[in-house]
Amino acid sequence: MVRILNACLRPLSLALILGLPVLLGQSADLVLRNGKLITLEAGAPRAQALAARGGKIVAIGTDRQMQPFIGSSTQVIDLGGRLAIPGFIEGHGHFMGLGNSKMVLNLRDVKNWDQIVAMVAAAAREAKPGTWILGRGWHQAKWDPPPSPNVQGFPVHDALSKVSPHNPVLLTHASGHAIFANAEAMRLAGVDKNTPNPPGGEILKDAQGNPIGVLNETAQQLASRALNSYRSHLPSAEIAAEARQQVDLAVRECLSKGITTFQDAGSAFGTVDLLKELANANKLDLRLWVMLREPNARLASNLSKYYLVGAGDQHLTVRAIKRQIDGALGSRGAWLLAPYSDLPAGTPNLSGMNTEDLGDIRKTAELAINNGFQLCVHAIGDRANREVLNIYEAAFKEHPDKKNLRWRIEHAQHLDAADIPRFGLLGVIASMQGIHCTSDAPYVIARLGLKRAEEGAYVWQKLMKSGAVVSNGTDTPVEDVDPIACFHASVSRKLKDGSVFFPDQRMSRMEALRSYTADNAYSAFEEDSKGSLKVGKLADITVLSKDILTIPEDEIPTTKVDYTIVGGKVMYRGEGRK
Repeated sequence: MVRILNACLRPLSLALILGLPVLLGQSADLVLRNGKLITLEAGAPRAQALAARGGKIVAIGTDRQMQPFIGSSTQVIDLGGRLAIPGFIEGHGHFMGLGNSKMVLNLRDVKNWDQIVAMVAAAAREAKPGTWILGRGWHQAKWDPPPSPNVQGFPVHDALSKVSPHNPVLLTHASGHAIFANAEAMRLAGVDKNTPNPPGGEILKDAQGNPIGVLNETAQQLASRALNSYRSHLPSAEIAAEARQQVDLAVRECLSKGITTFQDAGSAFGTVDLLKELANANKLDLRLWVMLREPNARLASNLSKYYLVGAGDQHLTVRAIKRQIDGALGSRGAWLLAPYSDLPAGTPNLSGMNTEDLGDIRKTAELAINNGFQLCVHAIGDRANREVLNIYEAAFKEHPDKKNLRWRIEHAQHLDAADIPRFGLLGVIASMQGIHCTSDAPYVIARLGLKRAEEGAYVWQKLMKSGAVVSNGTDTPVEDVDPIACFHASVSRKLKDGSVFFPDQRMSRMEALRSYTADNAYSAFEEDSKGSLKVGKLADITVLSKDILTIPEDEIPTTKVDYTIVGGKVMYRGEGRK
């Protein structure tokens, strides 16, 4: 009988044998072929083709090996030799903030203060009296010429207030750590020459003691409360529709930039409720990993309720907590061990701001370690980073049974030499943003001085040599969410004038790619499901128009996203792609 069976099988063609998956009804939903696939898997780092079914990768190899997975309903994309990589993971951004930035005045590319005044004047002509005018993205250190008059390089509100007398105006600094208010906004916020600085904040004033409009760090809350009071009278349906629009705009922007997962750096319970509702209804086209941003009292009573891993078919995970210990370097809010080097004459010694109580952050650390949450603390200045490392080290020593916690420092931009090795020793992830290096570099040396800048500013190689994982992102909407621009900054550290900011700290191209994929997945405990192309992992893939690993460095910024694939479904096609 065996001989007869074997004889019957011999005439079967090799093609039929290889076509067994289709015969068994296991054809793929998607096949990518004729490409250059970078898997980031050591055993098989490159491939030509890939098959996905049910949202996951089921095969990877050559075109010929994928042929059996092609059935009548399989979507087949011929990549034409283009580069396909694991889907980009935004390692630190503000998801709802990104959506909101598409709904307010975009001030990121303005050249000077006069342009901002003109933009607000145009908006005020269209706005009803009493309506708030909002914007984001300005950065006084990048203007040419500098505003006149100014206080510490910041403009005064007079010209802005003149063109918007009947509308409160709030314009958020690019960093998100300062806000500019016109006279009407300050009136509603109760800010005048007699208003004291709040703890961890500053109301910037001129020589006569009059507020110029800049509210730094926690002082922003004075204006935010006034805005929130106005919004509290808006119909609830309008507020809900606005939030949903923010989600839609953020998702659309991310997909167009090749991002398949977004690590959100701090959202309130209400935002998580909305995201969970959308994810469970299959209405969230992007994967999200979210840090909770709530006071300790609210965290303590809600952590178990909000712990989520892979909700909505792997589209929503909530397993981290966000705190903030200092401000930003651009607004001189980063907390330093020594004073800023570029303080104007007559200004008291200033070393930045501690924005949240250290004891309160220690309580957050205890909540996190006892409830299985990662802790992620914003720290930019060298003093801020040291204090966070101290808090982490103390928590780890008090809980020696807790291992592999993967707590993170968000930004980790400016470090003291003594603290760099501590990242690797403690297993603390440096969640950094490559694009911040080239964006901030023109004023970093002025703020810190040459020695401090060279020793500890964006020291990616020093951190990696310490054994630390360095993840990557953009801090959007502080910067454009575009991973290509950030990748280029990471490998070049090249400024607009052609100079290179401490080139010895550049990442190699493969290091930069890993920082945006596999390392970001690791930093979120998601390396088993994403970050590389491997059978069994999620079919999250980005296809690029150019090979960013081999083309000349200066050509990298011209690369476009041709396809963004999430769970084996094409969620974005570049122009001209079918």
